[in-house]
Amino acid sequence: MSRNSLATLELIRQEVPVIAPSMLKCDYGNLQRDIQLLDDAGTRLYHLDVMDGHFVPNLSYGPMVIERMRECTDVTFDCHLMISNPEKYIGEYVKVGCDWLTIHIEAVPQPQDVLKQIRDAGCGAGIALNPGTPVSALAPAVGLCDVVLIMSVEPGFGGQKFQPAALEKVAQIRELFGPEVLISIDGGIGPDTIQAAAAAGVQLFVAGSSVFDQPCYESAISNMRSMAQSVMPSL
Repeated sequence: MSRNSLATLELIRQEVPVIAPSMLKCDYGNLQRDIQLLDDAGTRLYHLDVMDGHFVPNLSYGPMVIERMRECTDVTFDCHLMISNPEKYIGEYVKVGCDWLTIHIEAVPQPQDVLKQIRDAGCGAGIALNPGTPVSALAPAVGLCDVVLIMSVEPGFGGQKFQPAALEKVAQIRELFGPEVLISIDGGIGPDTIQAAAAAGVQLFVAGSSVFDQPCYESAISNMRSMAQSVMPSL
């Protein structure tokens, strides 16, 4: 069972807006250094993109790398499983220390059993949807997940341009899932886009290039959090 996964959900809810660095963009040759810098910057949530080369046309990393990451930090891990048949691998990601596991509705159109599997393992359960997928597809996940992740780019590659149309989904998700679910967004989030996302009601912001391409991670995270905080509506 994951370490303190359910408790971290409550802590994150109290700390929104939260910037979640996307480890897809970190320096893998200096992984321990990057994690230390992020921890020193006050990071509350790490976003781990797992790609299988099947569900998305790219490969990233898997449990062995995440296990090494976990040895370097106690910060919450949100593992974004961009993979086919995620139910086969839930146990592996729980074992290496992931706190939240997010699956794609496109990979599991009837996700009830997998979401229950994640929660039964003691993890927070998330559901993600791609830019072309309507919010109505998420109806089977209502009441069974803790996080909804809106993709504002096509999954599989970092550094893509933000798609503003993704923000139209925020109000629909809030209406469908109610006030308890956390709404996250992934893709093209940076100083030029974070306020529009925050004003729409997003609470968690996955940020790759806008953190890792900056000379100071702490300043990048702090500045974006302040920008989001200044426009966030209250639930």
